[in-house]
Amino acid sequence: MRVIGLDPGLRHMGWGIIDAEGSRLMHVANGTLRSDDRLGLPERLVQLKNGLEEVLALHCPQSAAVEETLANRNPDSTLKLGMARGVALMVPAIAGLEVAQYLPMIVKKSVVGTGHAKKEQVTMMIGRLLPGCTPHSADSADALAVAICHAHHAATRQGWAAGSRKAAEKA
Repeated sequence: MRVIGLDPGLRHMGWGIIDAEGSRLMHVANGTLRSDDRLGLPERLVQLKNGLEEVLALHCPQSAAVEETLANRNPDSTLKLGMARGVALMVPAIAGLEVAQYLPMIVKKSVVGTGHAKKEQVTMMIGRLLPGCTPHSADSADALAVAICHAHHAATRQGWAAGSRKAAEKA
């Protein structure tokens, strides 16, 4: 399964793509979409949309995962981040992908083992889980972590489904 993870942001939207086969994870690509802060909000959102569409067309993921955002102290920043997050949710959905969402604590726990890990710990574990991967930015490292989290959760759901089918067959 090819997964794209997204770390939404209006200035920088991190993306990371992995292939997951069972418990084996392989890095495919990662990067950062940037919007021009000299433009108006609508134009910046279009830049992110167009960039994300290009990434999806180039790498053809089968599933998408987006990090949920928590409110911050500045209401205006929270609102703008929410709009960028809307782009991150909408573009893969329009492309026909199932889009999962994960809280930052769940992502960190899936990758590092603790929900309160620091960014440096997440980046270090990305290197361990995806040998040879060099994240383009902190945002793309976070996006790769979201993709890994989704791959782990998807594998668990598949295991549960297989177990349920076997139990039903025996009954």
